Amino acid sequence: MYTPRAFVETDLVELDRLVARDAFVTLVTVADGLPVVTHLPVLYAREGDRIVIEGHWARPNPQARHAGPALMIVHGPHAYVSPGWYTDKEEAARVPTWNYAVAHLHGVLEITDDTATLASIVDRLSQVNEAQVGNDWRFEHDRDDHLRQLRGIIGFRFEVQRVELKFKLSQNHPVANVEGAAGALQRLGGEDNTVVSELMLERLGRRKQDVGAT
Repeated sequence: MYTPRAFVETDLVELDRLVARDAFVTLVTVADGLPVVTHLPVLYAREGDRIVIEGHWARPNPQARHAGPALMIVHGPHAYVSPGWYTDKEEAARVPTWNYAVAHLHGVLEITDDTATLASIVDRLSQVNEAQVGNDWRFEHDRDDHLRQLRGIIGFRFEVQRVELKFKLSQNHPVANVEGAAGALQRLGGEDNTVVSELMLERLGRRKQDVGAT
């Protein structure tokens, strides 16, 4: 992923935040020289630098046979930024851009059709997502009809080997431009605009602290 130095993020806590906000990812593998892509919900766990992600495919999905190297994309918030929000828009001939946060996770897929493992993945996914919508459906391990449903899926475990975090949040702009754009996004409202604005101001605060410390 092309990532200019100003937009590089290395703190894995920021990855935690991205996944907590939206654990619906894009999984990319390659077969016969062509990319294969699936969009799916996942379970995320991190202990220090060790990251393991679990999920499942529909059994007929060709990617369900793609053990080995893979790329997983975690999508963060994004927002259009108008040059009209910059204080130096005329003298610097500013142009439109897009601010966003994203993670690329490189690692290795292990696939499984073990019944107990599949039941655990489905159970934990349902617990997380049912709680978010205020409902209480659960996978019942002692129900034959629930167990039979597992025949239709293949599970995976994704061991992350390398993390790329790109947080493009106007870090290469003067303070006044960042404040102007962040304020405009706040006024526009909407979840993505608001979160991008907050991330911009977080990084601006760090910049001001760094300047004050020197």
